[in-house]
Amino acid sequence: MRVSFVSDSDAWGGAEVWLSHHLRRAAGCGATASLVCAEPVADGFARFDVDRAVVPLTRHTAAAPATREALAAQRPDVVVVNLVDPASNGAAVDAALQVAPTAGVLHLVGDTRTGEERAALAARYRRMAAVLSPSEEGRAQVVADLGVDPARAHVVPNGVDVPPDPAGPAGNAVPRIGAFGRLTAQKGFDVLLEALRRLDLPFDAVIGGAGRDDAALRAAAAGLPVTFSGWVTDARAFLAGLDLFALSSRVEALPLTLLEAMAEGLPCVATDVGDVRRAVGEDAVVVPVEDAGALAAALRGLLADPAARTDLGRRARARAERDLGADLMARRTFAVLAGVAAA
Repeated sequence: MRVSFVSDSDAWGGAEVWLSHHLRRAAGCGATASLVCAEPVADGFARFDVDRAVVPLTRHTAAAPATREALAAQRPDVVVVNLVDPASNGAAVDAALQVAPTAGVLHLVGDTRTGEERAALAARYRRMAAVLSPSEEGRAQVVADLGVDPARAHVVPNGVDVPPDPAGPAGNAVPRIGAFGRLTAQKGFDVLLEALRRLDLPFDAVIGGAGRDDAALRAAAAGLPVTFSGWVTDARAFLAGLDLFALSSRVEALPLTLLEAMAEGLPCVATDVGDVRRAVGEDAVVVPVEDAGALAAALRGLLADPAARTDLGRRARARAERDLGADLMARRTFAVLAGVAAA
């Protein structure tokens, strides 16, 4: 089975990490992978030994002729298009549909438009052979709002590399809280900073990432023991210095950063976004979205109780080993794609 993946993104993020996991595991799942990627994310994919074409970004354009030409040259049995949100990447999807049966991977729920715009979007989605989402919320949106046949809408939970040697809590004399991601409103770092300001126990914190809200967040952190470490190129190295991981997002499906922290055996506090509660069960502390008080209370409870941190980290690691591995995710994804190719 020849599978061409399309990454039509303007910046590296979770969707590109998702794609990287599948490129590495394609052969083991009975597929030959190739890639068509937009110029802004091309460097991130340069390390993969696959047929790779670099094309202009078309995320918000009307047509993607270079994408169509590159896909046609790869002669895929199935094309997989990363969808940033429901209404993005339409030109890339249209290009893919001209070449082979196409599956879209919807990484985030979002605006599905109204009136004629929604009708056009729904027509595009109904032409796809399958739509995959990491969350039940994403599947429900494409079925309810865009009329995708429920039989063609699939939930494939995200997964991450589960290292054989988890770092676990770092054991810092002053416990270190950490978080990383794009510095944008979606990730809720402003809520995290407000929660940290309410803590009355010793801690320090590090926030990794880059983005348009960088300056505003640094200003909001004034007077707090918070360090901004810049873009995180090595998630394992970043997580190895932490005693506690915090996810403060406003919108997610099933965030890879949380799963990576759990795989390292870190105790985690996360907002109730997407499929987080369903995926982590009782093996992370889940709090309401945009509730700085609840986030602060959860962090305070773990800061005050080292034994609870140790136990939660141990359970997080066990959950990751059992349910959150990238191998399992890839097998599920390629099983859906095999069904598309067979049909």
